[in-house]
Amino acid sequence: MSEEGNYSQRRFRLAANATEVVLVRHGATTDAVPGEPFALSSDGHGDPSLSPLGEEQALAVGARLARNPPALLTVTTLRRTTQTAAPLVAATGLAPLVVPELREVHLGDWEAGEWRIRMANGDPIAMRVLTEQRWDLIPGAEDTEAFAARVRAGVHKVAAAAGLGRSAVAVVHGGVIGELCRQATDSRPFAFIHAENGSLTRLVVWEDGGVTLQGFNDTSHL
Repeated sequence: MSEEGNYSQRRFRLAANATEVVLVRHGATTDAVPGEPFALSSDGHGDPSLSPLGEEQALAVGARLARNPPALLTVTTLRRTTQTAAPLVAATGLAPLVVPELREVHLGDWEAGEWRIRMANGDPIAMRVLTEQRWDLIPGAEDTEAFAARVRAGVHKVAAAAGLGRSAVAVVHGGVIGELCRQATDSRPFAFIHAENGSLTRLVVWEDGGVTLQGFNDTSHL
């Protein structure tokens, strides 16, 4: 115990006026194959299923998070998040809340696996997207500022549903994680877009609306 007037360092503890939101990037999905686009969801997003590797990652995520279950579990409208959350649901009985605002950035004409194929082949527009750090350089893609606004609303929706002093797990997407980390740190736009499948990123959402990045891309369970 510290003597009077001495103050030792201590581990992070969630404050009573904040909510922890653990962002899980969904597991790896099925391969993109030229000429065989993924099925589209009702809102026009590519909607692939998890691959066998992604299913293994989901099991590892569920086993880790079940050791200290959150107060709230959320998914998006895309099935790869629901499939990633399934092992945690089975272990805890949590009923996931769907938060549409946290679905992936819409890639316009490059949905359904096309972005992945063009990136792999060094498409000039894809290279500009990385260099200029704007998704809306892709034909028909979602406006960058609109994407930022909706994911900001989404993470605050999760925090409000979980409540102060509590933790939530949100199974989301790589672009969403990157944008939320950018907002928390005021970094360059794409500084955090490379979170790995099945990784954990921790945000603290404060009662006054501020957001702090507590940890990024934790894959120790994989």
